[in-house]
This record gives sequence, structure tokens and C-alpha cells, in this order.
Amino acid sequence: MVWFMRAAIAAAVASFASTALAQSYPAKAIRLVVAFPPGGATDIIARVVGQPLSVRLGQPVVVDNRPGSNGNIAGDIVAKSPADGYTLLLGSDSYFGINPHLYPRMSIDPAKAFAPIATLVANQLVLVVNPALLPVDDFPKFVEFAKRANPALAYGSIGNGSQHHLAMEMLKLAAGFKFTHVPYKGGAPAANAVIGGEVAAMFGGGSVVSLVKGGKMRALAVTGPKRSYVLPDLPRIGEFYDGYEINIWQGLFAPIGTPPTVVAKLRAEVNEVLKLPEIGERLMPAGAGEPYISTLEEFEALMRRDYEKYGKVIKEIGLTVD
Repeated sequence: MVWFMRAAIAAAVASFASTALAQSYPAKAIRLVVAFPPGGATDIIARVVGQPLSVRLGQPVVVDNRPGSNGNIAGDIVAKSPADGYTLLLGSDSYFGINPHLYPRMSIDPAKAFAPIATLVANQLVLVVNPALLPVDDFPKFVEFAKRANPALAYGSIGNGSQHHLAMEMLKLAAGFKFTHVPYKGGAPAANAVIGGEVAAMFGGGSVVSLVKGGKMRALAVTGPKRSYVLPDLPRIGEFYDGYEINIWQGLFAPIGTPPTVVAKLRAEVNEVLKLPEIGERLMPAGAGEPYISTLEEFEALMRRDYEKYGKVIKEIGLTVD
């Protein structure tokens, strides 16, 4: 009985302490670590969401850009920080779903090192072609042309192991055609390669939309679970190949062990920020994606699906990165 009473008192004290911490949190600036350089889509997300979040929390949200190693550097920094809610990671689907399959010597397991807080944005890729090299005007004709091409045509991507790379590899497996991969160091060089005729096609992000609308390349389909808000006439590839989906997302994470009350408070505040009309109005024209609100259960299920999906294609094509 004495043991039971002590355990009950200890639980009550812990609950009270956790509640008190949530009420006093945050008491100082929050560091938001971003895995990409200033000026890119991920950095834009951090700053567009971070500013109103700092207003709601009453403390500055300071963006700390730590690019390199496809997010591994930023992830290591946050994972090894105190689990107190003052150092957070703006993490991508590639870090959690792709990196563990590509990098055999990751210093941490992202799935075990972080507590998911909230999804922030979702985006999708657009299949674009150089019409001179690939003279087709719709997606089925693209597949037919790709199957007949001999020798196989080349396609570009923003780099080995990127979603842009794996999106085409998944399509090749689903449709049964061959394309030769040519990786570039970023979206702009890859897009220029398509426009210049170095490669025939690529999967691009929001930055290719203006090039499509300007007539410099032709768009044929999108990869997401729904049609594009900026190119609504394009079909989804999933309409032709059941189960095909590439939905790029960014989310907010804390080191594992961060008090649940702090995580819950952050989730609630972030979701309120994402409901603000001006957030979408600033993110979508910049090609950074749409505000994406989900429950914790939905977020966790999304992470599991992506981990399994990317792991399967990486294994099938035998891709590794040192």
C-alpha cells in the first residue's frame, strides 16, 4: 500500500510538472534548424510559418540553416540537442523516408530520434519534357514513346536518391520502359538541361511551373494524390498506375523525449498558423507547397508508408550513396 501511494504521488507530481512546463513554455527563443540554404523552398516555409508562430508563442523562432548531406547534418544537430522544445527540426520526407535506405552509416535512426510534431506543407512533382526530343502532348503518349525509344532517352533529376530521381524510377518500374538517369546539382541545372536538350524529361517541383507556363517545357502529369492547384488540367499518374504517388512534405520535429505537453502545444499552435489564409497565399506562389494539416496518427502513418515505399524502389534499383 505504501508503494502504491508513493507511485501515485510520483505520477501526480510528474503530471503537474508537465502541465506547468507546458504553461510556461516557451520562456526563450526557439531554434528552428533547416537542412537547406537560405532562399530555397524549405527556407521559405521556415520563415513564412515561423514568423506567425513566434507571435502566437510570444518568443522568437530563429531559423538556423544547416545544409549538407541531404538533411543528415541538420538532423544530427537537433537529435543531439536537449529535449526541451527549444531546438526543433524542419524535416522532409526524404530525410525520414529515403536517407535511412541510402546512407549505411547514418549516426542516428531518424524514426527513433525524433518526435513528430506537425505536418507543415505538401507538394507534388510535375513530369515535364522537352517537346523537341519527346514530341508527345499527353501522358499515355509519353509512356508509349518511352517504351519504343531505342536507345533509351535520358532524364534529369536534382540528384541521386532525390524524390525527383525515385519518381521516375518508380514510373519506369510501373510502366515498363527504360530511361537513363543523369543527376544534376539542383533543380535549376536539371531544368536547364531539359530546356537545352541535354535530357528529354524530368520530374520537377514548383519551380518548373513558370517554365511550363512560359512555353519552355511541356507538362504531362503530376505525382500527388490529387490534381495540382496550379496545373489543374494535368492528370495524376495514379490515375493510370494504381498506387503510384509521390507527395513531398515538410514537417516539424522535436528530439525524442521532449515533454508530450510541449509537443502538443506546438502542434496546436502550428495548426492554427497553417489555417491563416496568408500562409497559403505566400507559400503556393513561391512553389513551396500547400499548407498541410494532419492529425498525429495521420502523420505517423504517412511516415511509415513513405519509408516502405522508398525503401522498396531503392532496393529494386540497387541504389546506394556513400
